[in-house]
Formats: sequence, C-alpha cells, structure tokens
Amino acid sequence: MATKDQQPKKLPLFPLLSLLCFASIFLALSLSLSKRASISNETIHFRSTPTLTSTPCNYSHGSWIYDPNWIPNKYDSTCKEIFKGWNCIAGNKSNAKDIIKWRWQPNGCDLPPFDPVRFLQTFRDTSIGFVGDSLNRNMFVSLFCSLKRVSSDVKKWRPAGADRGFTFLLYNLTIAYHRTNLLARYGRWSANANGGELESLGYKEGYRVDVDIPEGTWADAPSFHDVLIFNTGHWWWAPSKFDPVKSPMLFFEKNQPLIPPVLPAVGLDKVLKHMILFVERRMRPGGIKLFRTQSPRHFEGGDWDQGGSCPRLQPLSTEKVEELFSLKNNGTNVESRLVNQHLFKALKGSSFHVLDITHLSEFRADAHPATAGGKKHDDCMHWCLPGITDIWNDLFIMNLNSIKARN
Repeated sequence: MATKDQQPKKLPLFPLLSLLCFASIFLALSLSLSKRASISNETIHFRSTPTLTSTPCNYSHGSWIYDPNWIPNKYDSTCKEIFKGWNCIAGNKSNAKDIIKWRWQPNGCDLPPFDPVRFLQTFRDTSIGFVGDSLNRNMFVSLFCSLKRVSSDVKKWRPAGADRGFTFLLYNLTIAYHRTNLLARYGRWSANANGGELESLGYKEGYRVDVDIPEGTWADAPSFHDVLIFNTGHWWWAPSKFDPVKSPMLFFEKNQPLIPPVLPAVGLDKVLKHMILFVERRMRPGGIKLFRTQSPRHFEGGDWDQGGSCPRLQPLSTEKVEELFSLKNNGTNVESRLVNQHLFKALKGSSFHVLDITHLSEFRADAHPATAGGKKHDDCMHWCLPGITDIWNDLFIMNLNSIKARN
C-alpha cells in the first residue's frame, strides 16, 4: 500500500487556467490581425487609382459628370494651331464653354488629367507620330496645345511625309501628324484603252487602292518615331468620295487587281493586315505602337449631305447611345462600331496596344462643332477644341506611362 508521501502530486488549478486563457487570447488576436491584414490588402488592391499590381481599370466605361467648377488647366481657344472650324469658343457655339465642364468618370477608378510638364520630362528625346485621318489631327492638335501652354520654345519641323510637326526644344520632344485616309496608297484609276481584267467587267473609272503598300505620307514613320498612334475608318464608307457606282474602290494586291472585285469591308481587312505587318517589321527597336478605335459621328436626321445635324447641348443617355450606334439598327452612325469589329479582328495577336475611345465618345453628341463658325453643313464628325480629344490624350498618356513602366 502506498504511503501518503508516495501519492502523485496535483498541479495547481489556477496557473493552468491562466495559461489556457492566455493561449486563447493570443490565438484570437492573431486571427484578428490576420483578418485585418487581409482586409487592408484588399483595400489597397481596389483603390480607385490603380497601380501596376492592382486589377486594371477599364477607363473606357463610365459616365460623364457635369461639374460647373471643373476647369481643366490645359489650354484655351487662343492656341493658334486649332483649326478654325474646330474652335467652337471663337466660333460662338452656344455650349462651347460647357463642353469641358463634363468630366469623364470611369467605373471604379479615376482618370486624372495628364500633367504636361511631367510628360515633357518623362518623354524627353522622344518622337511621337500621329498617323491617320483628320480625327487623328484633332487629337494631335489637342496634345500640341496642352504642351505649348507650358513650354513655348517650339520649332516647326516636319519629319519626312508629315503634314504638321513641332519640336519642343528644351526637351527635344517631337510630335508630328502624318495624314493618310486609308493607310494604304490610293489614287485615281481609269480604264486602259487596251483593256484589262477590270475593263472586261465594265469598270471605266474609280480609285485604285494598293492593299499591301503604305501611303508615302507615313511609310518612313515607323523607322523614325519612337511612338506611333494610328487610326483609319472614316473614309472607308464615304459615298461622296468613293461612290460605289461612279468611282468605286478597286483593290490591288502585288500590283494586280483583286478579281472578282471585293467590297470595302474586305478591302479594309486586307489593308489592316498588311499595314500592321509592315509596321511591326519596320518599327524601330523598343518602339511603342498604338491603334486608336473609331471616333463616333453624331448625325441625326440624315448624313452630312442629307440635312443631318447635331443640335444637342448635353451628352446622350445610355438608351439614346444604343439607339444611334447599335449595329442592329444599322443607322447613319453605325460606322464606328462596324470599323471597330474589323480593327479588333486585325489587331488580335499583334504587338499593338489598343486605345479605346469609342464608347466614352458616343455619349458626346454635344461636343461637335456643328455649324460653329458659319459652316454650310453641320460638322458632326470632328470635335470642338478644347474638348473630347483632350480626354483621349489623358487616356493615351496614361497608356504610355503604363507601357513605359512595364518595360
């Protein structure tokens, strides 16, 4: 039988309970801190101004917000490079000063206006080329005026083939505009008296479009510029220029006519394919290539030569945008979404970056020159300056900064 001294010792109850309580409190605090850290990380991840590591913001979708106190500190109507027909303030358009008080608010993030001084510093010793129709000139002029306001030491200088060009001497930054309506080379065509394949089909005149040859105005641009931004589209369905009966577009490839002749939509696909390959082969090492999506027109009541006009003084509602631009309705302004279908298809798999300005611009039926300056026909295609193309440049430069940071 065991004696009293040989019985096992009992542990005190209070210290054991204290130890268990301490362990429980420590575990609870750890879980709480872990959860807070997780929430904190999520908050940083979804900030309205995204960083390179955050979920990218789709700046092309959002809404226009009217702010009577919003005064973008960019430039005004005194910039001499603004084409007279686009200067809506000088042209006495009734809502010209209100146009810039509508601020684009992307869903879930912000689009800050670009800082022209910082841009000049960041892109010192850089050459930027805008290649396309007059809508790209619209955008080019907007950028020039913004930069000219903060750096007036500017020299006119045009790279080979360019329509306009300027160098900001303190920064050795050049921006230029290369005019091209179709990207491809084109010109008048007349039937040969000796006959030919097109002549045998009854064609007497039209426009020859060489789908595999770039227009000379920009052929040297990829080997000269560090950044190129392209557009095309407005001339592809322009019956006043390329009448399908009197002056049709006749497409050539490898110096031979495409037989049977193809429609402009097929010609556009071929041109985009060849021009994208041309640029990718010729672009200087490290160069940045962007393609801007189609700028929408806002003719109502007919096209420009059929009495169409754009009298609106405020942005459109979402419902009205769909009514005017839906492919199903096949209306006067369907061109923008139609061109984009061809564009996205052609750019797939290429090294081009897409600058998508179409949807945010579809709302702004109020921001065209219309009859400002005494025009005979409403201009519902180009944009007032200052105006919407300033927002395009905010997007353009945000894209450039993002690409530069990644590289």
